Amino acid sequence: FLSGLKEERVQAAEVYKKLGLAGRLGGNVKVDKQQLVDDVRKALYASKICSYAQGMNLIRAKSLQKGWNLNLGELARIWKGGCIIRAIFLDRIKKAYDRNPGLENLLIDPEFAAEMVERHEAWRGVQMKAVQAGVPVPGISASIAYFDAYREGRLPANLVQAQRDYFGAHTYERTDMA
Repeated sequence: FLSGLKEERVQAAEVYKKLGLAGRLGGNVKVDKQQLVDDVRKALYASKICSYAQGMNLIRAKSLQKGWNLNLGELARIWKGGCIIRAIFLDRIKKAYDRNPGLENLLIDPEFAAEMVERHEAWRGVQMKAVQAGVPVPGISASIAYFDAYREGRLPANLVQAQRDYFGAHTYERTDMA
């Protein structure tokens, strides 16, 4: 959406430039370029795992809801032969579902989980550097948020309940008293 708002973005850039916030942030921060390239590669790979995990999870949820009994490993194999998604990565997804046909999410497959653990520091580092420099990385940021939310037993949604109660007396259930 934002990419289509070129005139507005140019206008916003000028407003903020006048207020002393121009261009990229972070100034002349020294960066090991080769390390950054390696970290970005790891970050993109981790984000790709999350994207596929989300997509397969959505398909799985709809299949369960509608009683379709879809074979997600077979879907990955079929897509590999298509014209849009031909990634070798789909072979790995198929293998994950072959190992565990009832796999709820790729993020809990042992091989994918190990890769996420191996890459998470670089992934977070890339996001932090981007935020510090004022470089938008929405795909990476959203993937990290999904990953972090997915692996938490208790989400901060309770804060939303407290806010609703504060503004509209909707009541909430305390989690520290359970």
